[in-house]
Amino acid sequence: MTIERKIREHLHEEAETMKCPPAVTRRIEQSYSHYLQRKRSELPMKKRLIGGIVAAAILIPTAAYAAPTLIEMLTRTPMTAEQVKVDKVGKAALEKLYNAFPETRSFEIIEASSVQGVQTSIILQEKGGTGKKITLHTNAVTGAIEHVIQENWEPKEKPLPALTDQEIKSKTDYLIDKLYGSVKEYEFAMEQMENPDQKTFMLNYSKKGSKTPFYQVFVQGNAISVSLIGGETTPSTVQVEGYFSRDGKPDYFADAFLNDAKLFALLKISPAELKEELAKGKSVVEVAASKQVSKQQVIDVIAKTQVDSQIQSEKNGDVPQGNSSIEQMLKAIEPKVLQVIEHKNETSSKK
Repeated sequence: MTIERKIREHLHEEAETMKCPPAVTRRIEQSYSHYLQRKRSELPMKKRLIGGIVAAAILIPTAAYAAPTLIEMLTRTPMTAEQVKVDKVGKAALEKLYNAFPETRSFEIIEASSVQGVQTSIILQEKGGTGKKITLHTNAVTGAIEHVIQENWEPKEKPLPALTDQEIKSKTDYLIDKLYGSVKEYEFAMEQMENPDQKTFMLNYSKKGSKTPFYQVFVQGNAISVSLIGGETTPSTVQVEGYFSRDGKPDYFADAFLNDAKLFALLKISPAELKEELAKGKSVVEVAASKQVSKQQVIDVIAKTQVDSQIQSEKNGDVPQGNSSIEQMLKAIEPKVLQVIEHKNETSSKK
């Protein structure tokens, strides 16, 4: 599984414990800027929901759904429509979209941006500014469209949540089929979220035996939000879950980094022992220091494992071939590794 997909999986876990207020972008940006000291919403709810996930990526104000993401640590650069059309990643994403939905060739690019070497994001809309809209978030390393938001494609008099479950599934099937391929091989589950502000459905498409969805979809109002997660069965080398936890649930994002045999060898520690040390409120960096291992050594080991996994996925044909060098891939992953290894479990009880 690629690291960007693992990040998204973690964010989906976080979505159930957060409330999406009206001023979504501003509030979420504030939330992520204090990521390690994240505050709980003041409104008590049995289950709180962020309307969806922007794929390991960006907060675009006009997007239907948004969530805090690690990529916001990096510098995002606005792009013009002309720049998008000559950008290798942007151009490929547009061609895939145009082939899937030919009508979008006449759409205008109303907003675009990039994080160099990590992601390109594009928003297109029918001319006139009030019609159909579609947002693409593309991984700059793999070339995969990891998140797509389709808005205003249904008549206002019959919004998506007013459709039957089967009709909603047909709409999401169609979007996935067009951009990614047939969903016939996937098992399917649909759930209505407990969102008092707006009826919201979550649809998971999983491969048989997988612990996480391959595609996860949120349907709300006039929008369908599809995330390409790329779930897979848990590898036999993974011995421990929940090195960090949030609200009693394992933090699978951190697990994806820390279940690394080479890391255990470097620290001369077992997975269970590492989890025990982290439960005391220590960071991985602090555990490493106690073993006379530097922070950079830890970063190098984890980053190399993640990049090796990415390269193997490309060789297997699981994801498109990327053009970034190994050095570029390592550099892109380092900030995300750093977030995990510097994080500490909250040892005090939450109110």
